[in-house]
Amino acid sequence: MEPLERLKTRLNITDDQEDRLLSDFLETAKWAILNRRFPCADSLPDEIEPRYVDLQIRIAIDFYNKIGAEGQSAHSENGVSRTYEASEVLLSEITPQVKVL
Repeated sequence: MEPLERLKTRLNITDDQEDRLLSDFLETAKWAILNRRFPCADSLPDEIEPRYVDLQIRIAIDFYNKIGAEGQSAHSENGVSRTYEASEVLLSEITPQVKVL
């Protein structure tokens, strides 16, 4: 199953109206992974390694769930308190690859 279809399944989205937004979240997640994976590279590959596809989807879900509250670290209203786990926790699953000069 393609990442977009997997993302839609996990978010329980059945129509195609949000495909552009979800595709953008997947693309942003891909570049976040590539930049963490290859921190010292002069250029990055076009695709992520297969082992990071599930992480890409989980990061995209994180982005989707924070629509309207991007970057929020704490929020209290009417007795309800919300604090979001930083995406850094997800990115910590990536093993950086560097070269010896």
